[in-house]
Amino acid sequence: MEVFERTILGNPVEAWILAGTIAGGLFAVFLLLRFLLVAIVGRLAARTVTRVDDVLVEVLRATRWWVLAALALFFAASVIVLPTKGVLAVHAIMAVVALLQVGLWGERWIAGMLGRAKREAEAGATGRATSLQVLAYLGRVALWSLVVLLALGNLGVDVTALVAGLGVGGIAVALAAQNFLGDLIASIAIALDQPFVVGDFIAVGDLSGTVERVGLKTTRMRSISGEQLVFPNNDLLGSRVRNYKRMSERRILFGFGVTFATPVARLEEIPGLVREIVTGTERARFDRAHLLRIGASSLEYEVVYYVLSPDYGVYMDVQQAINLALCRAFETRGIEFAFPTRTLYLEPGAQPLALASPPETRPDRA
Repeated sequence: MEVFERTILGNPVEAWILAGTIAGGLFAVFLLLRFLLVAIVGRLAARTVTRVDDVLVEVLRATRWWVLAALALFFAASVIVLPTKGVLAVHAIMAVVALLQVGLWGERWIAGMLGRAKREAEAGATGRATSLQVLAYLGRVALWSLVVLLALGNLGVDVTALVAGLGVGGIAVALAAQNFLGDLIASIAIALDQPFVVGDFIAVGDLSGTVERVGLKTTRMRSISGEQLVFPNNDLLGSRVRNYKRMSERRILFGFGVTFATPVARLEEIPGLVREIVTGTERARFDRAHLLRIGASSLEYEVVYYVLSPDYGVYMDVQQAINLALCRAFETRGIEFAFPTRTLYLEPGAQPLALASPPETRPDRA
């Protein structure tokens, strides 16, 4: 037949028909493989509680049909005789398509891994949602920047000058916004490392309060007295932060003194008396009580006990109960607390200076 004897771009019509048949068959096979992979991996993911396999299913679903079609055409082109420039063009286009698909897979992976963490943060009100959103955005920007540069390189564009220009521009922008970028990076570090979350009571230096919000640039706290404290994230990350919310119990160290007139028998009773009081107090655990030293104005005792709650109000209630019980027990037993005093002893026959005779005065000489 005359139709099959004709040539198109140097190839007979039969070769083009064969290439089209191969492309159509491969495209159908690729679609079937994608469907089977998504179904199989989806069933396996439904049986586990891990997040990685769920994200893998989403990544497989991100495989685009036009990428599969381009891949089928690429393999089918092997039966076509193309000039050197044509072969190079086909390979370059296929490389760009493959890079675009890799970019789509990477974007879906980032969205899957960080998206679920962001939803959990929003549900738990931990203050990480904003930082995770920024982290996902930066990840997508970095991914697609790399994809674009590689695609341009495969298309024959000299990306060296472009990268150099972007580098110089990036340095200029970074220098102009270094404070903001520092706080932004610190915000991401806080979101990932979680030294504290929203609702934690923390102390930074001599300031303390409850964390209300962790933003891109600042972290806001509400102090005990009611005012809002605002810290730049970079300064906060570089400070020593004490997180009281994560305590399981509080260690309390306190001391008191009794007078030197207290009998030795009573002195020996005091550690056991303190143990009995602390042990009988709810949410308190006794550790030790000792006669620490003989001070300048008292016999000093040191007591250590634990409050079995991180709550500050519970700590104050327990401390008050123990102090009152200690005062009642000492009052019952006639034990007196010591306080700094001075006693003046007058020798027999001595008189106060105010009653002594005035010193002898001599008349001035003219």
